[in-house]
Amino acid sequence: MKYLSTNNFFTRSLLIIGMICCCSLYASSQSTDKPATDAKTTKAGKSTKTAKSTTDTKTAKPAADTKSDEPATDAKPAKVAAPGFKSTVALLDTFFKKYKDGGTSPAIDYLFGTNKLFTDTTQIATLKSKLDALRQTIGKYIGHELIVQKTASTSLVFYSYLVKHENQPIRFTFMFYKPKNDWVLYRFKFDDQMDAELEEAGKINNKRPQ
Repeated sequence: MKYLSTNNFFTRSLLIIGMICCCSLYASSQSTDKPATDAKTTKAGKSTKTAKSTTDTKTAKPAADTKSDEPATDAKPAKVAAPGFKSTVALLDTFFKKYKDGGTSPAIDYLFGTNKLFTDTTQIATLKSKLDALRQTIGKYIGHELIVQKTASTSLVFYSYLVKHENQPIRFTFMFYKPKNDWVLYRFKFDDQMDAELEEAGKINNKRPQ
């Protein structure tokens, strides 16, 4: 009986040792699989994060394109000239057009009409008569050329024109003044003494030493 009991003891011991070994192997296999799962999860996390960055970059690009297509807000509107103000050149162009198409009277009336202070109609009529008489001898009006322009300030300018007629030229001189916003006639004069002035300027006595 004692021998049989010993055999049973060894048999049970072997079974217990075998069970312990099996449990150890199972536990070892479980611990080995767990890190692999963690590593896989970490890798997937990286992939997800990378994919997210790519998506963000792609989304940001259209936003930049949209911004570049926006209209500029600092564009300045074009300046528009104030209506009703005539320059001295415009006044002179109108005067010479009337002088050509209508003759002396409408041209002089327009010129002196720019300044309400010229109220002496007798002097204006005398000026017209003298200019008309001169035009009878110098022939038809052909055109005009600027001789000189002088500017005393931004409000006072002077023009001298060569007025060409068929037989000979004459000279018109204009002075315009701008008291506020509008240019008005300040002085007008005509003469036919340019040839005498040129002769005087060409004299030997007027030659400057070198």
